[in-house]
Amino acid sequence: MNKNRLEAFSDGVLAIIITIMVLELRTPPEPTWHGLLEVLPTFLSYLLSFVYVGIYWNNHHHMIHLADRVNGGILWANLHLLFWLSLFPFSTRWMDETGFVEVPVLAYGFNLLCAAVAYFVLQQRFIRQQGRQGALSLAIGRDWKGKTSPFIYLAGLGLCFVHPLLAVAAYTVVALIWLVPDRRVEHYVVTAHQE
Repeated sequence: MNKNRLEAFSDGVLAIIITIMVLELRTPPEPTWHGLLEVLPTFLSYLLSFVYVGIYWNNHHHMIHLADRVNGGILWANLHLLFWLSLFPFSTRWMDETGFVEVPVLAYGFNLLCAAVAYFVLQQRFIRQQGRQGALSLAIGRDWKGKTSPFIYLAGLGLCFVHPLLAVAAYTVVALIWLVPDRRVEHYVVTAHQE
């Protein structure tokens, strides 16, 4: 099967997710700095979720770039990932509207963890299709970011019982780790084209 439809559909879903999240942003209740400060937590929770969607979009794009084709297992694994990503607007809003209390922050962390697991499953489906010497497997190498992130999410879930903002800090650490440019795929593509 051709990979273009999977990529186009995924891009469309991710664009809708971002649109839903931005529509959740409300203007300050009054036109003052104090009013702006009142909506700062909402903006920061939106920013964190926006960064996460951007990270998934970027890495998904790279993964698809290294694929030749897709199969039914990859299509379902991709839908699995999109399901968890589509819950970001809900979990973000719930966390924000409740003032970052324990259960919504746990739900947000669980949402992030499930999205990470779903991404890993999708990545493994591509690797299984291509083989261990395939482009994706060679490009990601040991994948320390992918292997470390779930443990930080789990630590964040545990920290939530100490204080929910510690959990949000752990979730932010994962986002920052992935924000640091990861040149593995670009490096692999450039090297492959030079040979």
